[in-house]
Amino acid sequence: MVELLENGYEVISADSHINSNETPLQSIYEITGKKINNCVIDLSNKEECSSFFEQIGHIDGLIHFAALKSVGESVTNPLLYYENNLCSLMNILNAVQTKSIEAFIFSSSCTVYGITEKQPVDETSPFLPTGSPYGRTKQMGEQIIQDVYLNSKLKAISLRYFNPAGAHHSGKLGELPINPALNLVPSITETAIGVRERLDIHGVDYNTRDGSCIRDFIHIEDLASAHRLALEYIFLGKQNKSYEVFNLGTGQGVSVLEAVQSFESIAGIELNKKIGLKREGDIPFIYSTIEKAQNELGWTPKYGIDDIMSTAWAWEKSRRK
Repeated sequence: MVELLENGYEVISADSHINSNETPLQSIYEITGKKINNCVIDLSNKEECSSFFEQIGHIDGLIHFAALKSVGESVTNPLLYYENNLCSLMNILNAVQTKSIEAFIFSSSCTVYGITEKQPVDETSPFLPTGSPYGRTKQMGEQIIQDVYLNSKLKAISLRYFNPAGAHHSGKLGELPINPALNLVPSITETAIGVRERLDIHGVDYNTRDGSCIRDFIHIEDLASAHRLALEYIFLGKQNKSYEVFNLGTGQGVSVLEAVQSFESIAGIELNKKIGLKREGDIPFIYSTIEKAQNELGWTPKYGIDDIMSTAWAWEKSRRK
């Protein structure tokens, strides 16, 4: 939202707050001086979603983030993920088509590539079996969008995130999970600040350079700029196809142990760590090529793993004051 507001866009938000609250809206106001019109609705509910779009009037573009994203939780509660992630998408697509919304941006994931030996992956890499219902909802979601836009004059883009992390450089805005954090970076900072007793590392016997999972960590501000550029790619008439996909990563694989070492070096803290068993649904390694996003969107990530750790740590300390 900050990226859009700072570049002249008017923004409306819709959120059920199943995994969030309205606290970040105040932070956005402090950073930008602009207030967000936030509507608390469940987009997976057809009636609520339809009513929302009837009330808001004309909009030019829509960015769809309304999905649950925990790999482990999706394994233990798959129906929750299929209902929330797919029903919300279909309800929104109905509204997009009915209201002829020019640009639709879908928050996808590198999990669509599944468990693959081919690294790095590019946008032409096939969908292989993925290790979780979460990943399957992203694969299904992209197929649904592709089918809907097959003969449409409107435009859609799927942005395949790799591993978003970090916080806004102001120190005023970052990840704020209501439930215990499951992603690596907030788990690291919560351990460092004393909220967690220890950092659990899920497996160091993968076939990787140090035995831990390898991921492509992308700073959240780089991710935000890609969304704005994707909208403008459509608005400026640069997109020829009705549906496009772009990888959003750095093109560099970083292992879990390397990420931990980066934080310990940045913060000057040695974390209490415990090596545990592999986590069901985790993919051993994946990182991206980003040439397509660079060449077509004009997007290049500015920040690396050290920037991610330093901003995440600044945010963690700020929000615990």
